[in-house]
Amino acid sequence: MSYESIGENTTTPESSNQFRRTAPKHRFLVLIAIAIFLVAGAAIAFALRLGERRSLARETEDLAVPTVIVIQPKPEPPKQEIVLPSTLEAYTESPIYARTSGYVARWYKDIGSRVQKGQLLADIDTPEVDQELLQARAAKNQADAQLNLAKTSAARWETLRSMDAVAQQETDERSSAYTQAQAALASSSANVRRLEQLESFKHVYAPFAGTITKRNTDIGALINAGNSGANQELFVLAQISPIRVYVDVPEIYAPSVRPGLDASIELPAFPGQRFSGKVVRTADAIDPATRTLRTEIDVPNRDGRLFPGSYGQVHFGVSVAVSRMSVPVNALLFRSEGPRAAVAGSDGKVHLKKVVIGQDYGTEVEILGGLDPSDSIVLNPSDSLDEGQQVHVMKVSSHS
Repeated sequence: MSYESIGENTTTPESSNQFRRTAPKHRFLVLIAIAIFLVAGAAIAFALRLGERRSLARETEDLAVPTVIVIQPKPEPPKQEIVLPSTLEAYTESPIYARTSGYVARWYKDIGSRVQKGQLLADIDTPEVDQELLQARAAKNQADAQLNLAKTSAARWETLRSMDAVAQQETDERSSAYTQAQAALASSSANVRRLEQLESFKHVYAPFAGTITKRNTDIGALINAGNSGANQELFVLAQISPIRVYVDVPEIYAPSVRPGLDASIELPAFPGQRFSGKVVRTADAIDPATRTLRTEIDVPNRDGRLFPGSYGQVHFGVSVAVSRMSVPVNALLFRSEGPRAAVAGSDGKVHLKKVVIGQDYGTEVEILGGLDPSDSIVLNPSDSLDEGQQVHVMKVSSHS
C-alpha cells in the first residue's frame, strides 16, 4: 500500500472533532422525540379511558332509566250497542184460588192449555154451602111471611086508630113491627144472595185469556175458601203475548233509555235469532243498591215461542252522554287506592292518574273519566313504577 492511499483514507483531526460534537445532539433530539411520543401516547390512552368511563357512566345512567312503550287512548263512538242480561216474564200472571170451600169434583184444563176469558177450569163440590143456601132461602120465605102479616096488622090498626077505637101506642107498635119485618126480609135476602154467590164460585173460570202454567190440585182435594192453608192455589194462568222483558240498565246509559227505543232479544234456545221489541216503560229511578235503571221491553209472542222465566240478552243502541275512551287492560295499575293509569308527561316523567272504569271488553276496558285523549299511557307498567319517575318513551301508533 502506498503512502498516498493511506493518506487519502485517514480521518483528519478536525473532522473527528466535528463528529464528536454532532452525535450527542442527534441522540438528544431522538430522546426528546421518544419522550414526546410516549407522553402523547399516554395522553391519548388517558383520554380514551376517560371517554370510556364517561360513556360507561352515561350508559349506566341510561340503563337505570326504564324505557317504556306508550299509547294513546282510543276514543269510543258516542252511540253504542250495549248487551245486557234480562229475564222474560208473562205480560199478566195470576194464581187462581177457590172462593168457596168444598172438594174438587173435576178439572178441565191442565198445564200448557190455552184458555179464553170465562172458560171453565174446574168444578168444586160444595155440600155445606148448598145446605146453607137452602136454609137461607127458607129463612127468607119465613121473613117474607112475617112481613106480610106485619103489613096487614099495621094497616088494620091504622084503620082502627082513625075510628079512635085503639090507642096510638098500640098503632105505633104495629107500625114498628112492620118496619122490623121489612128489615128482617132484607137481611134474609142479602144472606141468600151471598150464599148464591158462594155457590156460583163452585165453578172456577179463567179471568183472562192465557196459558195454564201450573195445576196444583186434583179430584177429591179439599179446598178452603181464599188463599189460606197449603196447596190452595188451584191454577196459575199466564198471558204470554206480548211477553215482558225486564233488564237493568247501568246508570251511565240511563239517560238514553226512553219509551219507544228499539231493542232486540237473543235467547240461548234460538241461536242466531233476534226477536224485536220496544221499550215501553222505565222505573224513572236508579236503584241505589245496583246503580241501575229497571226497564221493561215488550216483545210480540203470538206464536208462543218465548216462555216466561227464560234468560235472554237485550241488544239496543244508546247514545252516551259522557266522553268515553278505551285502553288495553295491561295499561292499568290496580292498586289498593284504586285503578291508575301511568301517563308519561312531556318532561319524561311518569304521572299516575286515577281512572274510572266502565265496561270490560275482555282485552280492553272502557274508561269513563280520568284520562285525556292526548295522554301517553304506559303499556305494561311495572308495579314498582312511582309518581315522578324518569322514563324513556317509545311510542306506538295504535292499540288493538
